[in-house]
Amino acid sequence: MIDERDLIAALRQKDPHAFATLFDAYSDKLFGLAVGLLHDEDEAEGVVQEAFLRLFEGLDKFEGRSRLGTWLYRVAYNASIDRLRKRRPTRPLADELDAGDDSLPMPAIFTDWSSAPEPLFASAEAHAELERAVARLPESLRAVFILREMEGLSTTETAEVLGINTGAVKVRLHRARLLLREHLSGYFAERVAAGGN
Repeated sequence: MIDERDLIAALRQKDPHAFATLFDAYSDKLFGLAVGLLHDEDEAEGVVQEAFLRLFEGLDKFEGRSRLGTWLYRVAYNASIDRLRKRRPTRPLADELDAGDDSLPMPAIFTDWSSAPEPLFASAEAHAELERAVARLPESLRAVFILREMEGLSTTETAEVLGINTGAVKVRLHRARLLLREHLSGYFAERVAAGGN
C-alpha cells in the first residue's frame, strides 16, 4: 500500500495513477456511507463525485491533520446531510443531529438470540432484514453505525468525520446496536420458534 504522504505528493503533481489509486480505495466506501444515509443510489453517486471534486479543488490547502480517507468521509457525510436537509426543508435535520445524546431513542424490547442457529444469522434474508433495520435508524445513529461497523473506521476517525467527541460516538453506537437488536427481535424470534427455517 502506498504511503499517504507519497500519495498526496503525487496527487498534487496531477498524477493520474494516484487519482485512480485514491478513487479505487475510497469510492465504494463513500458510496456505502452516502447510500446508507440517503437511500438513493443516484444521489449517493453525486455525493461521491462531489467528495472527490472537493478534494481535487482543495488539495493544495489539505494540511494533513487528518488522514485523507477521514477527510473524504467527512466531505461525503456533510454532502449527504446537505441533501437530506434539502429534502426536508420544514423539519430541521440539525435538531436531530445536534440534540444531546439523552434525546436519542432507547430500545424497549430485548430478545435472547443465544439459542438461534448460526446459519440463520448468515442468510441473505437476514442480511436484507438487517439493511432494512439500519435504514430505519435515526440519521445520527445510522451515520455512526455505518462508519464504525460497516466501513470499519475507528472511534476517533468516526468522531472526526461527524464532528462530535469520541464519547458521543460510543453512546450513539451502543444505542444503534440496541435499536437494531430491538428492530430485529421479532424477525429472529419467529425464525427461532420455527426452528431456523
